[in-house]
Amino acid sequence: MAYFSLIKNLHLATIVLSLALFVLRGAWMIAASPLLQARWVRIVPHVIDTLLLASGIGLAVLIQQYPLVHGWLTAKLLALILYIVLGTIALKRGKTKAQRIAAWIAALLVFGYMVAVAMAHDPFPFGQ
Repeated sequence: MAYFSLIKNLHLATIVLSLALFVLRGAWMIAASPLLQARWVRIVPHVIDTLLLASGIGLAVLIQQYPLVHGWLTAKLLALILYIVLGTIALKRGKTKAQRIAAWIAALLVFGYMVAVAMAHDPFPFGQ
């Protein structure tokens, strides 16, 4: 049980850090700040997101619930893929600033959906 608490706390902490950095990088993108090109900004989010994914996998194993078996984790996995695609468009691949801002806002909405799914353990956390 101590492992569960440790992994869950790591997962929650990396969620907060990942979101905070995504919001900050989005604000820098909107402001066209050169800070977005800083070396640490290109490295640290990947480290945090790797820890986030690893702790999420660890939690899934510990609670014995898996994507493609349990609907809520399948929904989170599909939402995670969408979040990554939207985040890439927002911070790197969007052709115009308007596209990047729209993708950033959409990614934040998807992030909120993932949190809601995780809290409700339901792929339809907002009702049916």
